[in-house]
Amino acid sequence: MKKIIFIILIIILIIGIFILISNNYHKEDNKIKDKTTTKFTNEIMVTINNKNYTLVLEDNKTTRELFKDLPLDLDMKELNGNEKYFYLDKNYPTHSLNPKHINKGDVMLYEDNCLVIFYKSFDTSYSYTKIGYIDNLEEISNEDINVKFKLK
Repeated sequence: MKKIIFIILIIILIIGIFILISNNYHKEDNKIKDKTTTKFTNEIMVTINNKNYTLVLEDNKTTRELFKDLPLDLDMKELNGNEKYFYLDKNYPTHSLNPKHINKGDVMLYEDNCLVIFYKSFDTSYSYTKIGYIDNLEEISNEDINVKFKLK
């Protein structure tokens, strides 16, 4: 009887060790995954004319895909005295809506590959996918500019 109890305890001990080793292996695997993947955050840094701003991102498919492509260094063109634009090399998922009114600092995607920063407020009849907004955006000249988008 004592031999049977001893054998059962040995088997339980071996199973317990196996479970502990297995759990530690999976924890180490998760640590590696955490180091190689960047979690989506709702704020990134935008540098315009060597001045840093915070871009507060919408949480949608478009921004999540765009986020994967950071950092971006774009030479944005002037348009209409109220916006800067850049045609990206990739098409992004969209959910275009007409906001009716654009606010200074809004960042939108026009169609599926044109990133736009609005530096003046105005009414619009165009449809865009909202990327986010730049808080406290200062006056931008009506010339082409360089804009850098990167993680904070």
